[in-house]
Amino acid sequence: MNTQIRTATPEDAPAISRVIVQSLRRSNAQDYPAEVITQVEKSFSTEAILSLLTQRQVFVATIDQCVIATASLDRDVVRSVFVEPQHQGNGIGGQLMAMIRTVAINNKIEMLRVPSSITAEGFYFKLGFRKVRDELHGTERTIVMEQAINYS
Repeated sequence: MNTQIRTATPEDAPAISRVIVQSLRRSNAQDYPAEVITQVEKSFSTEAILSLLTQRQVFVATIDQCVIATASLDRDVVRSVFVEPQHQGNGIGGQLMAMIRTVAINNKIEMLRVPSSITAEGFYFKLGFRKVRDELHGTERTIVMEQAINYS
C-alpha cells in the first residue's frame, strides 16, 4: 500500500467531498448529534470544495491514484483533515500533517492553529498540539489548538 501525498486539483473535488462526508458520518457522528453532522456536511459539497481549492492550500493522500484523505492549510490554520474511516489509524493523517508542517516552515509560519473536532483532539495532541480553548457554534463544540514551530 503506497500512499502518495500531493496538492489537490479541481478534478479531486468530488473525491475530497466523498472522503469528508464518509468521515463525518462514520467517525465524527460518534461525538456529534446528527443535526451537527448534517450542517457540517453542507460545507463540503463538491462545489464548496472547488471554492476552497482557490482559497487554501489543499492536499490529498492517494493509494493507487484514489483519494483516501485530505488536509488543507489556510495561512496558519490547519483545516479539513479527514481520512476515510477504513484508512484511519494507519499514519495517513500524520503524513498529511507532515506536509502541512513543511509548507508552514517554508512559509516562515511560527505557530500552527487548528479548530479541532472532539473526534480529532487526540490526533492533534499526539502531534504536539495543545488546547487553547473550547468554542461553541450552536451545539457544535470545537477545540482550538496550536503548535509552535521551532526553527532551531
